[in-house]
Amino acid sequence: MGSMMTVSDSSPTPPPRSGPVAELVARSNRLGADPRNTNYAGGNTSAKGTATDPVTQQPVDLVWVKGSGGDLGTLTAAGLAVLRQDRLNALVEVYPGVDREDEMVAAFDYCLHGKGGAAPSIDTAMHGLVDASHVDHLHPDSGIALATAADGEKLTEQCFGDRVVWVPWRRPGFQLGLDIAQVKKDNPQAIGVILGGHGITAWGDTSAECEANSLDIIRTAERFLAEKGRPEPFGAVVPGYEALPEAERRERAAALAPVIRGLASTDNPQVGHYNDSEVVLEFTARERLAELAALGTSCPDHFLRTKVRPLVLDLPPTASIEDATLRLRELHLQYREDYAAYYDRHATPDSPPMRGADPAIVLVPGVGMFSFGKDKQTARVAGEFYVNAINVMRGAEAVSTYAPIDESEKFRIEYWALEEAKLQRMPKPKPLATRVAFVTGGGSGIGKAIAQRLAAEGACVVVADLDLAAAEAVAKEIGTADRAVAVGADVSDGAAVEQAMREAVLAFGGVDLIVNNAGLSISKPLLETTEKDWDLQHDVMAKGSFLVSRAAAKVLIDQGIGGDIVYISSKNAVFAGPNNVAYGAAKADQAHQVRLLAAELGEYGIRVNGVNPDGVVRGSGIFAKGWGAQRAAVYGVPESELGAFYAQRTLLKREVLPEHVAAAVFSLAAGDLSLTTGLHVPVDAGVAAAFLR
Repeated sequence: MGSMMTVSDSSPTPPPRSGPVAELVARSNRLGADPRNTNYAGGNTSAKGTATDPVTQQPVDLVWVKGSGGDLGTLTAAGLAVLRQDRLNALVEVYPGVDREDEMVAAFDYCLHGKGGAAPSIDTAMHGLVDASHVDHLHPDSGIALATAADGEKLTEQCFGDRVVWVPWRRPGFQLGLDIAQVKKDNPQAIGVILGGHGITAWGDTSAECEANSLDIIRTAERFLAEKGRPEPFGAVVPGYEALPEAERRERAAALAPVIRGLASTDNPQVGHYNDSEVVLEFTARERLAELAALGTSCPDHFLRTKVRPLVLDLPPTASIEDATLRLRELHLQYREDYAAYYDRHATPDSPPMRGADPAIVLVPGVGMFSFGKDKQTARVAGEFYVNAINVMRGAEAVSTYAPIDESEKFRIEYWALEEAKLQRMPKPKPLATRVAFVTGGGSGIGKAIAQRLAAEGACVVVADLDLAAAEAVAKEIGTADRAVAVGADVSDGAAVEQAMREAVLAFGGVDLIVNNAGLSISKPLLETTEKDWDLQHDVMAKGSFLVSRAAAKVLIDQGIGGDIVYISSKNAVFAGPNNVAYGAAKADQAHQVRLLAAELGEYGIRVNGVNPDGVVRGSGIFAKGWGAQRAAVYGVPESELGAFYAQRTLLKREVLPEHVAAAVFSLAAGDLSLTTGLHVPVDAGVAAAFLR
């Protein structure tokens, strides 16, 4: 273990293969991989051990504990905070009391051992002060169900006897660590505790024993709830509120999602996630939905992500989209008023400003749940946390009455100075954060470069292409489904375009930036251009852009938060070249669509602009499929030299690449040109004959 502490070598230290750190990471990963044990980024684990101090070369007692903001399932050694045990113990003597316990978090920094590692979390005291070599603090649904039951202390005794001890609710912090340490000291037979309103903590002399004790508590609570619980704790199914058939359900979700996303983005732009799991649909169909949802969540990790309570649509899924939309708008106004009143009831002069009054969770009976966050992962995790909350409510109501922590306590945590400081430390968002881009022809060439650039700038990207496999490859290259998804789409088919747009909306809650890039070209003289040649190019580019823009405009208008439509047109939209009548005419059609739609959609805050590339040979899907050979023959140069030929005829004498087109799209959409619409940006290295007049 001594090699881990070397200070003279700045290179990364490889993770240990044995010892307390390796055992801790492996245990954490196993526990975090099962959602029955804890939620994403919830809970923390620790191990105590001895290493060699690189300064004194003497043994030093250390505690390794999962750092602030990490996730157990993906934890690595780099995600651990490493602290000296003697200095942690010394904090007990200078602890100023519960009224000033937040000061202790800053004191943890003076207990750190060496450089690097994660920032210590608020729960560090729980691990460092408990007299056990290994400690797990987890948020299992079964444990929180007992923790939030009105008679949780009695149920804990019935479930575990004296092996697990009840600890009344206390906000996470140094005092809670002292409390648990005392419980462990006073109850040598105990393997852990139920933390009222919060979760569980378990311990052990070895990593294996600690893990076994954690799982023992979780599984025993699961069995207790299953065996002792009454059926239908959420009440009877309300006739007419049952889940719609899947196809109908998803179509309705796609119709409502943009409206809901727009409402949830009133204060701050949000990305959405849709969940129609059986757990959600069963909860939203029951008679006690409104009553229980109003009580809100309890575990601090839950409501920090889900807000204090969700917005619940009180209409059956058979209501018209128009009626549902109207009611959602009414409920949203009421939600904002209620949230502002909640803030005013509990805020003090020292409280951080209200962060936003919009819901993070919206429940729609028969359809599912829409969750929101600053990015797709945050939105998805918020939904997962509310599923945890549903499971907790079911368990608590099955054996008792669900009794979450008081609203005032929820506010203290939601607007905790330490939580605010954590938010302020977050890195500045990228320029396109919260924006959802839909890129046609995104499977290759210019479209691929655009998709990659937009994703790199923070956007969620829907890669649409006739070749679904190519779109999937690009999406996979960009990252997980939290960053990019692929959809197959023949842009010349209206039904296919509508379906692709629905898939985009269901993936991210809506769309903000549409790039009409899909295209092809056939270079022939007028007399050799067939009707089929003409129709194909106009169907894909002129008609296809129209169909995509029409489908997107409906979503953008429903969202009510503006947006961008960008056409990838061409120098040939304004320049008359030889042997190019079908392609040039289709591009001219696209170019005028930019002007027409800019004039029509401006009242909705939707900007429509175009990019006119030329001579994009390298990396271009169009040039690779025969267009390059055809144009090379027209100009009498070898195809391999076509890019250089195009460059030499420009004013700048430079070759245009797909990345240059992507940069223009980013410039139009990133915000600096927020008052620009109806513009065509040439990306052609300077072709005087194509200058716009």
